[in-house]
Amino acid sequence: MSMLQERRRSPLGVILLGLLFEEPMHAYRMQKLIKQRGQNKVVNVRQPASVYQTLERLLRLGLIEIRETVHTEHHPDRIVYTITNQGRDMATSWLREMLANVGSDFSEFPAAVSVLTMLTPEDARKQFEIRAEAVRRELSKLDSEKRKADELSRLFLLADAYRTAVLKAELVWLQSVISDLATDSPMPAQAMGSRRKFL
Repeated sequence: MSMLQERRRSPLGVILLGLLFEEPMHAYRMQKLIKQRGQNKVVNVRQPASVYQTLERLLRLGLIEIRETVHTEHHPDRIVYTITNQGRDMATSWLREMLANVGSDFSEFPAAVSVLTMLTPEDARKQFEIRAEAVRRELSKLDSEKRKADELSRLFLLADAYRTAVLKAELVWLQSVISDLATDSPMPAQAMGSRRKFL
């Protein structure tokens, strides 16, 4: 991997640097805080190794450094990391870019929409209906979590509030597309090269 690739920002890298902005800590504590704060909904930490791999990358870049190794009887040794001055500068730079830039993400959904003509309008409508139902479930889950999370800082709820707003907007869009597709006659999948517009 080139140094340019190494220095590319990642959401998980920014979150880990943000945690170390607060105080030095070891990877296990970082994983716990990410889950407690609901940040596991905005970065992929399903594989514990992803946190360790990202920490190794930040270490190679000089954005963090090892402060100490804590020895305990009942647990493996834990390496405590701390952020460097360079790490603070890079973290704020990455954060500003992530907040200000539009269109820097490559999501699967817009990519799929861009080749929707591979499906018939009926099939496309069915997939949008499935997605719309999933969006409704996610909105319900977020609403339930919001009501249970009164004790959390407003700052930690901002990510959920943003996701809720985005999902509501997506649901409105999905319902509009579903309605449009419902009034269109089926189009053979092999006609994907056709100029016929049903969106």
